[in-house]
Amino acid sequence: MLRDGVEVYPSMLEAIRNARRYVHLETYMFLSDAVGELFGKALAEAAERGVHVRVLYDALGSWSSRGDFFESLRARGVDIRPFKPFSSLGRGLRHLLRRDHRKILSVDGEVAFIGGVNIAVHWAPKGQGGDCWRDDVLRVEGPAVYELERRFVATWRMAFQDKFRSWREGRRRRKQVRAQLQSQGRGGVGLAVLSNRRSIHRAYLHAISRARRSVLVAAAYFVPDRKLVAALRDAAQRGVEVRLLLNARGDHPWIMNATRSFYEKLLTAGVRIFEWERCVLHTKTAVVDGVWGTIGSFNLERLSLAFNHEANAVFTDPRLGFQLESAIRGDCQDCREVDLTVFRQRPLWRKVLERVLYTFRRLI
Repeated sequence: MLRDGVEVYPSMLEAIRNARRYVHLETYMFLSDAVGELFGKALAEAAERGVHVRVLYDALGSWSSRGDFFESLRARGVDIRPFKPFSSLGRGLRHLLRRDHRKILSVDGEVAFIGGVNIAVHWAPKGQGGDCWRDDVLRVEGPAVYELERRFVATWRMAFQDKFRSWREGRRRRKQVRAQLQSQGRGGVGLAVLSNRRSIHRAYLHAISRARRSVLVAAAYFVPDRKLVAALRDAAQRGVEVRLLLNARGDHPWIMNATRSFYEKLLTAGVRIFEWERCVLHTKTAVVDGVWGTIGSFNLERLSLAFNHEANAVFTDPRLGFQLESAIRGDCQDCREVDLTVFRQRPLWRKVLERVLYTFRRLI
């Protein structure tokens, strides 16, 4: 598990620079800032030494990037394309809302990365001119890399109907990689990749409903449906420790107020809520009983559940679970815990705003 841009970016760049056959990058944001330039240089250099480099970025998420930035990468051999460019927006609102929100990098069928970090300066350390957004990424080796690549290929084919000769070569190596993992004995981690939105949602509900000791959820955007609220309340009421790590201030203020419309219902059931105040919290993780966990791009709100293309890694492993649980608990120590008595004393205008946003939560 890698934390924040300070750990994530060097590891991803190293993988790209060591690529021998192909690189597949799928991201919501690929900005033409300092971080984007750094990744662009690594991708272009890989392409120039004969590596097949394919990049899929979301047109809406990357709208602020300079057009000449992407053109310069194409000129150097990078096959970089937008997902649902603005020229296709005449197909209706639902088409506009269905964005590619995944953040996946895979290299040579051997190593992959999945999580919430985009290619943008927001995640870079402040000492390097970034905003130091809080986030998590899982570095993966073994058969799960193939599963991540399969998602990328499916999306690319759906959008462009291209063939993937280099990926098929990597697929033939899958059995070799699995055999290597099996020979490692207890060194492997039980891990699955979920890209169906409702499957990810069901995985959350199933894990929370079976929790015996603890449920720790870190969510950048938290506008849950009734099933998730009920599952969290039920877990707390049967004696399970339930903690939510949420934003004190995010990049979408209306979502923050919609999130707080759920506080009283959760707090009265015994759920503990911690607000992250140091910077923007962008992570999408959860760990149950220190064993089951998930890291990915899926937000606990309407867009992820109903529209976006998402991808989450779901694992069952006490070592990785302990690492993720320790990370969330450590973050909670740097937060302000929400007190129910104090929360009830908030101004009337804020209560009204929260109620209005709760009423229209399906549109947020």
